[in-house]
Amino acid sequence: MDDRLPRKLAAIVYADVVGYSALTGEDEEGTHRRLSSYLDLISESIRNHGGNVVHYAGDAILADFSTVTDALTCAVKIQQLLKDENADLPEKRKVRFRVGLNLGEVIVDREDIYGDGVNVAARLETLAEPGGICISHAARTAAGNKLPFKYHDIGKQKVKNIEEPVLAYQVVFDDSVVSSMHQKAQARKIGIAAGVVALLLVSAVTWLTPWKKGEEIVSQQPGAHTTDQPSIAVLPFETLSDESSQDYFSDGITNDLITDLSKFSNLFVIASNSVFTYKGKPKNVREIGRELGVRYVLEGSVQKAGNRVRINAQLIDATTGHHLWADRYEFEVDDIFKVQDEITSTVITSLQVILTEDEQSREAIRHTDVVEAYDLFLRGRTYLKGTKGAHKKARELFDQAIKLDPEFAAAYAEKSFTYFSSFIMPMSRDPKVINGALIAAERAVELDDTLPLAHARLAWAYFATRQHDKAIAAARRAVALGPNNAEAHAQLGNVLNWSGKPEDGKKNIERAMRLNPHYPFYYLFYLGHSYYLLEDHEKAIELMKRVVTRAPAFLPVRRHLAVLFTEKGLLKEAEEQTREVLRIFPGASIEDERARCFYKWTPKLMTRFFTGLRKSGMPEGRAGEEPMSM
Repeated sequence: MDDRLPRKLAAIVYADVVGYSALTGEDEEGTHRRLSSYLDLISESIRNHGGNVVHYAGDAILADFSTVTDALTCAVKIQQLLKDENADLPEKRKVRFRVGLNLGEVIVDREDIYGDGVNVAARLETLAEPGGICISHAARTAAGNKLPFKYHDIGKQKVKNIEEPVLAYQVVFDDSVVSSMHQKAQARKIGIAAGVVALLLVSAVTWLTPWKKGEEIVSQQPGAHTTDQPSIAVLPFETLSDESSQDYFSDGITNDLITDLSKFSNLFVIASNSVFTYKGKPKNVREIGRELGVRYVLEGSVQKAGNRVRINAQLIDATTGHHLWADRYEFEVDDIFKVQDEITSTVITSLQVILTEDEQSREAIRHTDVVEAYDLFLRGRTYLKGTKGAHKKARELFDQAIKLDPEFAAAYAEKSFTYFSSFIMPMSRDPKVINGALIAAERAVELDDTLPLAHARLAWAYFATRQHDKAIAAARRAVALGPNNAEAHAQLGNVLNWSGKPEDGKKNIERAMRLNPHYPFYYLFYLGHSYYLLEDHEKAIELMKRVVTRAPAFLPVRRHLAVLFTEKGLLKEAEEQTREVLRIFPGASIEDERARCFYKWTPKLMTRFFTGLRKSGMPEGRAGEEPMSM
């Protein structure tokens, strides 16, 4: 007698909500109502595509299909429907799903399914991006070329409770493909032969249109990164001091630990911009690990009273919530650097990070041995907010720090940045200002040639003086010294773009987005700029529109949108962008823009840009007028 449980081959879809705990924390009832509505929508789509909802698990849903093509078509349709549902919601209210899809044998028991086929689908879901789909190699092979999607190979991924690494792919799709597929499905349903023929021609056109290499990119969102490397996020250390004004000290320690860990090439470290979005919020380490796409989390607290400091730190496996290591440090403030080095060393040892020969010999990045200077440096960084008064205050504090320690390289580097940002935003076009940036950055590099920050600030100074080749070299040096520094990668990508090298620029910007999942708005502009230079109008416009939503007064994006719209023949939209430029900055003109434009001076780049600006209605004008404050 054969008492084996029945099995079947199935395409398994597992979908789960991104950041559900955080969403319910913000709006419990509203989130639950949206989730319930979305689950109904997903269930209906599964049934419409010939699938079967196996079960619900809180905010997750498991389904199976007889074919991969039906499962994948349904998954893409679901993500498009949810995107439409979320369109009018504020960012923090959007309910997004990740979807994992696998083809495998499953055990069927009591109207449920079990086995590795299901487990792999669930693990693939954790590798997907919010609003995205991740599939196994088996599913990719079964799909073949039957569907008008692209598949981005993310390599073999080691996932929980699965012995062998899983070869996985991100599915790349866009609205036009989904719309075309939907139209074909509708035509089939009503059986109109002519409609079928016409839509088949649309599909053929879609397939015959060459995919540009740049279209392989999957939009960078939180949780996108997975790797065989150890990966970690250092959460903002909590301030336990009585005075809230001590936050700068705890934040400084957090930033320093991120900087120290970022120099190790075999460790993936999330950037400070992303981790500080969790500051002051309830922490669910497992949820944060999923959202940021990391295996480990370092968290802790700082208490400072007079000259005494107490730091509690713990290293946690975000997949299990288990503590790998925890310790308490009580010390005089003069020993702060020694303690930071010890924490860094312990993390590296705990995660068994393999160090290169150079990393073994290189000491942790250190600022100064003068604690008072370090304190002034940390205070100065809190004023790098983007206003003229704030930058002036920051520069004063950096100067005070330099007075206490004339060999304080990081203080010189940040002093350089106060000049650069004042020049570029623009607050001042005085050449003396950018000369100050160059002098301070060169001094920083002279004092410490191993400091990534010093080379990054030197790159900006060279960029502002249009020394593109020197700027690229300095930015590459910053990346080499800090391989996990998101800002260094973003900066290099930006400089490469303005130098007419968008392919290389795009790669670095994409890397920055993976390192900094909650990236600032200007990363989107940098990436949109790459696509503009690659003449991918649709992608460039899409990304730059997102920048306008987040930073409506950011002039570079509006200028480039004006050019892109003119090239698409959308003169009304182009003129609207130029009107906004003139409203924000009444002194804007072609002549003024020539003085501010940082393209490497080549006929192709310059002619395209200024031709587009003229067509959009930008006046010729005269340079030198000061803009409104931003």
